[in-house]
Amino acid sequence: MFSLNFDPTEFLSQYWQKKPILIKNAFPNFEDLISADELAGLACEDAVASRVVVTKPNDWQIIEGPFEDYDQFGDQNWQLLVQALNHWHPDSSELINAFRFIPDWRFDDLMVSFATPGGGVGAHIDNYDVFIIQGEGQRHWTVGDKGQYAPKNNDPTTPLIEGFEPIIDVVLEKGDLLYIPPGFPHQGQTITNAMSYSMGFRAPSQQELFSEIADALIDNNTGLKRFTSSNEPEQASLVSTTHQQEMMALIAELSNDPTSYQIVLGKMLSQNRFELDICEPDEAYTAEDISDYIAQGAQLYRIGGLKLLKLEGDSISRIFVNGEPIEYPDAIEADVQQLCERFSFNNEQAEALIQAPGTQNLLLDLLNRGYFYFGE
Repeated sequence: MFSLNFDPTEFLSQYWQKKPILIKNAFPNFEDLISADELAGLACEDAVASRVVVTKPNDWQIIEGPFEDYDQFGDQNWQLLVQALNHWHPDSSELINAFRFIPDWRFDDLMVSFATPGGGVGAHIDNYDVFIIQGEGQRHWTVGDKGQYAPKNNDPTTPLIEGFEPIIDVVLEKGDLLYIPPGFPHQGQTITNAMSYSMGFRAPSQQELFSEIADALIDNNTGLKRFTSSNEPEQASLVSTTHQQEMMALIAELSNDPTSYQIVLGKMLSQNRFELDICEPDEAYTAEDISDYIAQGAQLYRIGGLKLLKLEGDSISRIFVNGEPIEYPDAIEADVQQLCERFSFNNEQAEALIQAPGTQNLLLDLLNRGYFYFGE
């Protein structure tokens, strides 16, 4: 069980998306979720997103996984990064739960790194919120203030920058936490062999929102209303301010109509950037199968990384799961809320969950899609 040693309410009001903070011993008695050897083995799998970053004089080399061995990298100046550990390692769910004072739709993934002395990625700026939790070993972190920074080697496409004046300068030890909001430059340098855990939280950009809305309008052949004007400019070559504003009002009209944007947001925000370990059964489950598994003492689990989201004020009783809307009867609202909030159900909880026929049907659908599974 991972218990945060700080007040989430105070954190949200004082620091979240405002300024970085170091919290020493944020996780008392922290234990690593995975060993370095296990992490290295996971990075050998094709489905797992991984990379090695090799530190060179004034430069870095990125090598994409999967990997067969690591002998070529030596014993210093490199680090292994594995994305979305929570998709592949069920034991990570308790650490994820500790951060659910932030909405699930924001959560991107749990990235884990094993780093050798001298390993790091240099000074850079991210466009997402990150919580860095230190496991075994020590890493030296510096964080700078927001500002205008020159890109590394004058490359406008890189997140790397030339450098910054630190406002936080600290050596992280086991259980320490460093929170960094978007836009704050930072850099980590490994002192001893070290394990680190990065909880990333993202939000959609204007570009991403417009793209998703446009795709939905095209796919559904909607948004066909055209601009009409109440007056025309005297000059034929002029696009009047009134015309400009009224054209853009057509977009605002869509953005103010929940029936236009809710399904777009639900699909978009429930998807994952990284592959899920979907457990689709060889043969479809039946209602009898569910009863038999639970009668034999089975527990119920949600696959790692899967988001079950509900939109407040939705005109339809539905959840969004992995980019798909799934409707359900109003009578099972309380059961659906449990499915959305919990990652697992013990046998007694699972048995209580299937008492309503509507819930059993919904669960049957989720099991056959490979989104839930039975286990010990």
